[in-house]
Amino acid sequence: MDGLIKGLIDVALGAVGNDDDGDHRSGSQNPDERSRSTWSQVVSGEEDKGEEENSGRRQGHHRSQWNREEEKLGQTEEWEIAGSRPSRRPQKAVHEGYEKDEYGGQHDNNKNYWKQKEEKEESNDGWETVGKKPPRRPQKVKMDHWNKYKQPASGQEYSDEIEHGINTEPSEEELDDISQACNKLWKLDLNRLVPGKDYQIDCGEGKKVYQKEDMAEGSLFYWLNEDVFRRPTFSRFCSLLDNYNPHEGYKEVITSEESQEEAAFIEEISRTAPIKYLFKYLSAKGIVSENYQDFKRTMTNLWFDLYGRGGTSSCSSAFEHVFVGEIKNRGEQEVSGFHNWLQFYLEEAKGRVDYQGYIFPRRRGQTPDSETQLLTIQFEWNGVLKSVSSTLVGVSPEFEIALFTLCFYVGGEDNQVQLGPYPVNIKCYRFGNKIGSVFPIAEC
Repeated sequence: MDGLIKGLIDVALGAVGNDDDGDHRSGSQNPDERSRSTWSQVVSGEEDKGEEENSGRRQGHHRSQWNREEEKLGQTEEWEIAGSRPSRRPQKAVHEGYEKDEYGGQHDNNKNYWKQKEEKEESNDGWETVGKKPPRRPQKVKMDHWNKYKQPASGQEYSDEIEHGINTEPSEEELDDISQACNKLWKLDLNRLVPGKDYQIDCGEGKKVYQKEDMAEGSLFYWLNEDVFRRPTFSRFCSLLDNYNPHEGYKEVITSEESQEEAAFIEEISRTAPIKYLFKYLSAKGIVSENYQDFKRTMTNLWFDLYGRGGTSSCSSAFEHVFVGEIKNRGEQEVSGFHNWLQFYLEEAKGRVDYQGYIFPRRRGQTPDSETQLLTIQFEWNGVLKSVSSTLVGVSPEFEIALFTLCFYVGGEDNQVQLGPYPVNIKCYRFGNKIGSVFPIAEC
């Protein structure tokens, strides 16, 4: 009997010990919780930040509950950098001078406000906690040479002209068929990136347009080769993206330096095969002058001249709407324009874009993957929804400018064309003699 009692006591003591151990484990954070961060945590590398990080983790649960309540109520914080969803592992991006106020105060107050918000979110060493989705490779975007693009024409350095062996003469068949002409532009896009070699995307899961839940566990772009930003047309294109206030209805003020950036971008792309083909195509049809310098001025005016939108004069341009994007403030906020993959990449890297999945294709069996270069997607930009948007991924700036200009001058509102393996409708809306909007729509 004594032995039996002793055995029961041992078992009871063992159970108590196990319960204590279990309480200890349940009170500790699991690996996922330890890796999470609130949007305001900045990676500084300082050794004395441990206390602050622990405090941020303790608040993470309450923040997540608050964010879920916001989603239920449909509330959107305007220009909220980190979004309003539960915290995930933060991404990091290195921005070396990107969108800092390096223009000597020449931007209007709205632009300076935009830049100041970004500066507040950066740590002293240039690292920024910019998202809540699974991390990707930290991205370094060299922007220190962009100031050269603001110099007068005499101080600019441009790439060499394209090789003479490339045929940029439009054929009779191409002159008679806009689809063949657009497909020729696709073939002439020598600067187009190669999926898996120059960048990698993760399309996530699909959804229908009306579905509001986020179907993407991570970002759309997993990584992008930093050499891409050393390509002259890519680099000059990206330098233009911070010249605008994204709120529709705010008057734009274009400085003389920004005007020089615009002219320099047109000069740079005018040395490429797609733009040379566009010039020969339009001049052969008598649409533009046969003088190449006149053609460049026409291109600058078409894409960068300001016009009114949303009841305010001089508040928009073809370039701003199509490539940068605008936010409508009339009634319920919504994103309009924003059809460029480079702008998407940079805004996603800074945490302003929240990719939410691709839109199911019209035909079954056409599910996009990491190799797909025509995507129909849904995303939020600064907390404002873009319910459906088609984007050509990896194409060069000169290709998109040439494609959209060709459809504006030669096509109609709907332009059914072939771009390599993709049947596409280039939708084109006009504001008189200006481009109101132009963008691709996947036909499958």
